[in-house]
Amino acid sequence: MKRRAFLATSTAALAAPAVAQPARVIRAVPQANLTSIDPVWTTANITRNHGHMVYDTLYGVDGDLTPQPQMAEGHVIEEDGRRVIITLRPGLAFHDGTPVLARDAAASITRWMPRTAYGQKLAEKLDEVAALDDRRLVLRLKKPFPLLFNGLAQVSSACFVMPERIARTDPFKQIDDATGSGPFMFRKSEYNSGSLIVYDRNPRYLPRAGAPSLIAGSKEAFFDRVEWQIIGDAATASAALQRGEIDWYEQPPPELQDLMRRNANIAIELIDPRPLCGLLRLNHLHPPFNDKKVRQAMLAAVVQSDYMSAIVGPDPSGFVENVGVYTPGTPMANTAGMERLLAPRGVERARAVLKESGYAGQLTRLIGPTDILAPAAMTQVAADMFRQIGMNLDFALSDWGTVIQRRNSQEPVEKGGWSALCTSSASFDFVDPAVNSFIRGNGKAAWPGWPSVPELETLRDRWFDAPNLAMQQTIAAEIQRVALDEVTYVPTGSYYARTALRKNLKDRVTGIMILWGMKRA
Repeated sequence: MKRRAFLATSTAALAAPAVAQPARVIRAVPQANLTSIDPVWTTANITRNHGHMVYDTLYGVDGDLTPQPQMAEGHVIEEDGRRVIITLRPGLAFHDGTPVLARDAAASITRWMPRTAYGQKLAEKLDEVAALDDRRLVLRLKKPFPLLFNGLAQVSSACFVMPERIARTDPFKQIDDATGSGPFMFRKSEYNSGSLIVYDRNPRYLPRAGAPSLIAGSKEAFFDRVEWQIIGDAATASAALQRGEIDWYEQPPPELQDLMRRNANIAIELIDPRPLCGLLRLNHLHPPFNDKKVRQAMLAAVVQSDYMSAIVGPDPSGFVENVGVYTPGTPMANTAGMERLLAPRGVERARAVLKESGYAGQLTRLIGPTDILAPAAMTQVAADMFRQIGMNLDFALSDWGTVIQRRNSQEPVEKGGWSALCTSSASFDFVDPAVNSFIRGNGKAAWPGWPSVPELETLRDRWFDAPNLAMQQTIAAEIQRVALDEVTYVPTGSYYARTALRKNLKDRVTGIMILWGMKRA
């Protein structure tokens, strides 16, 4: 609270003169430092955003989350759904000038499949993905897969098309070459992790017809150069925006939003019209959270409003409580299995539940960042909660890039591993069992935390094969009941994320930090 009070009373930035920006250059402060340029290797949102700058996808979802052809000109479905032929648009080229060929797309799908929830499901149904010729690739399926195009079109864990020479890289090894065919080109020579990331407009990019909508439609770039400036201090980033030194501050904390609203040249807007989802992830491999009863005790301890107000402030219009494992307001959202989360809260009750679980004081390492808004805020709340309910806490803070690296460790705590972490993700990452990676139960193939719950995998298979929406909703409710009983993670609520940008920017595409379509007035 002291930090918020200080920022709220600081008016020096308001009085500073604005600095004119070149019309064809845009400068932004992204949500975090870019430590990995491989969007297959990591699910970090900053790397996802980087991916959408430099790559394109065969299909892309629009603002209604409906898949649309993107790099694909179209497709035909044969043999009762077991043979799908996708044709590329003519004239597509990579940043190095080489043409985009069907074999590039086939290799990209192959690399993408093992690391993503949708891709793993596709792999189970796929006999072969191969190029028929330069513009046509074929997917031969064991059985029809009606959600194929949803998978190829998703925003996070996107199936980005890379040159075959890069896409042949082991998906569990990071690439260091960001050659793509997207609207911007990564300037590796200017990349300075922790300071500056630069992109140039791709003059070879061929936008698809149609207005831009999320990651579908035209992706025409109107800026010749994009600079992501890494500014870890929120007050410094805010002051730079108010002076006109930067154009866009992706994730300002709520107390700075209140300050910036007083500046007539700054707009505060929802970055996504749907709420983002927060979570506390528990490591199922090692004590104490390899014990289901200890995990269940966390459901009795978490107060979702505490976590959400730490991100967006105390105004309840800024967040949603009583959230399960699906994005509020979407077709799969339900209340199944929510009894423990909706029961009366209280430290004494949570202590009692933890004691009943048999927790024996094992060291619990909570890892988290200091430099990215939502995870940092939730991690502080989680640390306080762990202490209050009597857990033996080792609180390990670092920058977000280190957290991303560290969360991959499957070692026990005494060998440098971790027990719990907080994170959040976009609304479209939690809309159904296909995209919500945190309700997977596939053990060491799962998102870090690695829950092994075969029943969840069986239910998920049934969900994919469900013949209609009503059956999907029934199965989705059962998935939520099992996921909350096993505590694959603890939902910490949903919040509306706001972004701050100069008012002379127009035509922003909502959803994530998208730079195509945007112009300077």
